[in-house]
Amino acid sequence: MDRLLSPEFLPITMAGLGLIALLLLVAIGVVIRGARRDAVTQRLSEYAGRTVEQPTANPRQALERIDKVVAQSRQGSNTARDLARADVKLTVAEFYLVKLGAAALGALAGAYVGRASTAALFTSALVGAVLFSFLPNLYLGYAAKRRLTAFNNHLGDTITMMSNALRGGYSFLQTLDMVSKEAPYPVNVEFRRVVQEVGLGRTTEESLTNLQRRVPSDDLDLLITAVNIQMEVGGNLAQILDTIGHTIRERVRIKGEINTLTAQGRISAWVITGLPIGLAIFISTVNPEYMAPIFTFGFPPQAWCCLPVTSLVMIVIGYFSIMKIMDIEV
Repeated sequence: MDRLLSPEFLPITMAGLGLIALLLLVAIGVVIRGARRDAVTQRLSEYAGRTVEQPTANPRQALERIDKVVAQSRQGSNTARDLARADVKLTVAEFYLVKLGAAALGALAGAYVGRASTAALFTSALVGAVLFSFLPNLYLGYAAKRRLTAFNNHLGDTITMMSNALRGGYSFLQTLDMVSKEAPYPVNVEFRRVVQEVGLGRTTEESLTNLQRRVPSDDLDLLITAVNIQMEVGGNLAQILDTIGHTIRERVRIKGEINTLTAQGRISAWVITGLPIGLAIFISTVNPEYMAPIFTFGFPPQAWCCLPVTSLVMIVIGYFSIMKIMDIEV
């Protein structure tokens, strides 16, 4: 092991680890592509009335078994919900395979950064694997938030479209179908699902409740509540939608002004958080011997415990404190 981690053999070792990580990602891609191809072949054979011999080891069947087991857990159901909110076309099992690939890449990057000593190499590889394994979750959160923001930005105009359609003599279901065809993304996709669920036998209330579960928007909740009340007690829905649309547009305008006024504070939080961490990674990559004494292990704990751990804790506290101050509810 010491020979593999020596300076003359370290490039070969890193190249081998990189090759292993690349092969893992290629294997994941092949399995996912094969599963999707088998699904298309199976559906076409059913409609064509042909029987296609399936191979003994079917990647799709293996992924379906894994996905079924994982989705039954609470964490798996939460992951499935997050994938639906972010509109990511992956199953739960495929998402966890992506997390494993990201963890392998993180371990490779951490091992390269901490190549100054054996202890630092394994520690940084472990930390890199853990941190990189959360990158797919961060992407899901970012994609879901961006999609929710786009939905809220278009919801006011969509409600105005619905109000005009109701005044023109359309029924509520015809109005939803028109929105699914005329509204911008992602409003059209979500309302198309509502129309499809109603066409499959669900009630309008159940379909709207599922829409609220997929899109956790306070503005959408206001619209759905008004529609449900109008279906129970009656009333002029077009007039109600006009009032709700005006309220939502004003909320979107105020949120935009608040985001503009707090942009400097949020950027400061990102810079203050990322600068020391990025600088430490850069110095460790360029000159690992310079940073090695900080991560020297010993008993009692010395610099490796006091400086890096305390600094990281204080950086995290400062970041969340600034973001809490900049978070203004409307």
